[in-house]
Amino acid sequence: MIVRQAFFEGSIRDGQETAFRTFVETRLIPMWRRFPDVRDVRVLFARDRDAGAPSFALSLAMIFDDDAALEAALASPVRYESRAVTQELMAMFEGHIHHHVFDMTPLD
Repeated sequence: MIVRQAFFEGSIRDGQETAFRTFVETRLIPMWRRFPDVRDVRVLFARDRDAGAPSFALSLAMIFDDDAALEAALASPVRYESRAVTQELMAMFEGHIHHHVFDMTPLD
C-alpha cells in the first residue's frame, strides 16, 4: 500500500482555530474522499508536541493500493479542485504544505 501525506507545517492564525477545523471538515474532507481509488483518508489535527519539535497544524494521509492508483488520483480533476479550495484555507494558516509518499505495511 502507498500513503501520500500532506503536512501543514506552521500554525493556524490566532482566532482562526475553529474556522480552520470547520473548513477542513466541511469543505476539504468530502473532496479528499472523492479522489479516485483512494482506500482511506485520515485527517489529524495537532493537539500537542515535544518541546522543540516543529509545528504541524494538520496532517492528511491518503492511502492507495499501489502506484497506479496514486498516479490516477494525482491526475484527477478533483485534485485540482481541492488545491484551489486549499488556497482558501491558507488565509487561516501561516506556513507551508509539503508532501511525502510512504510504503505502508498493513497490520492485518
